[in-house]
Amino acid sequence: MIEMDAIDRKILRELSADGRLSNLALADRVGLSPSACLRRTQALEKAGVIRGYRAVLSAEKRGIGFTAYITVGLNQHTKPSQLAFEQAMAAASQVRECHNITGPVEYLLRVEVADLAAYKHFHTDILGALPQVRTLTSYVVMGSPKDERA
Repeated sequence: MIEMDAIDRKILRELSADGRLSNLALADRVGLSPSACLRRTQALEKAGVIRGYRAVLSAEKRGIGFTAYITVGLNQHTKPSQLAFEQAMAAASQVRECHNITGPVEYLLRVEVADLAAYKHFHTDILGALPQVRTLTSYVVMGSPKDERA
């Protein structure tokens, strides 16, 4: 683990908010010279703290009008069952996130689709048809007052 000070945390906060900031603008925001800011940013990249830069996409402009989280319980708690499920989720374009979690179920998914009909198709015909799946519970997103995902 890399030692980070308050300046490093400022750099990370600013880049998380806007990964396209120029080094000059970033240096100004965090109170460093451009060369010192660049050295620190490169050190954070080299250490793997900054793994990459992403675009924040508009769900509406991409035709995404329905988001849900789904908890998934598997029939068997075996490595082959988990691997088969994870491979199916990697291939499902509707699944934007797949997390193996603790608790009474094995997975938490974030699913994005155009509308309720598209969600029903995914839920019933794709996810519900997998032989590994025992239980599904859906949580429909009605709004996102805070969302810091990039």
